[in-house]
Amino acid sequence: MSATPEIIERSAQPFVAIGAEVTMGQLPGLADRLGEVFGWLAERGLTPAGPPFFRYQIIDMERQLRVQAGVPVPAAVSGYDRVTAGVLPAGRYATATHVGPYDGLIEANSDLLQWAKEQGLEWDCLDAEDGEHWGCRLEIYLTDPAQEPDPAKWATQLAFLLK
Repeated sequence: MSATPEIIERSAQPFVAIGAEVTMGQLPGLADRLGEVFGWLAERGLTPAGPPFFRYQIIDMERQLRVQAGVPVPAAVSGYDRVTAGVLPAGRYATATHVGPYDGLIEANSDLLQWAKEQGLEWDCLDAEDGEHWGCRLEIYLTDPAQEPDPAKWATQLAFLLK
């Protein structure tokens, strides 16, 4: 992790996204869906209210992940077709920022999970047969690779909702 984890309060945030069920090997391809979401916003004259993100809804690292590739919007909108609308929940989030290539995110996630365990924090997460169901677990992509081609400078904020 590039920065010391901290706990922050986040307000509810409307968003639009395209969801998918993918394996860990398929996860990088989900980034292509962000282009579709940005295109959908542009067609409607809507401006993003922040950087894009992946929201991990269900995690089973061995089998499948349910993930949304999303973009925050200033106010609630209605989705259409593959693009769904929702609201990221308000609450206390444990956060940390990873600076570097995306292949370092697995370790950064692990570090944040370990830090929270050491602090005695509890996640908004339930275990089920199909995996861990997260209230809100985000990877927020603060750096646009099209604007900054050096992966060593890419910043990604992790934000996981606490109970």
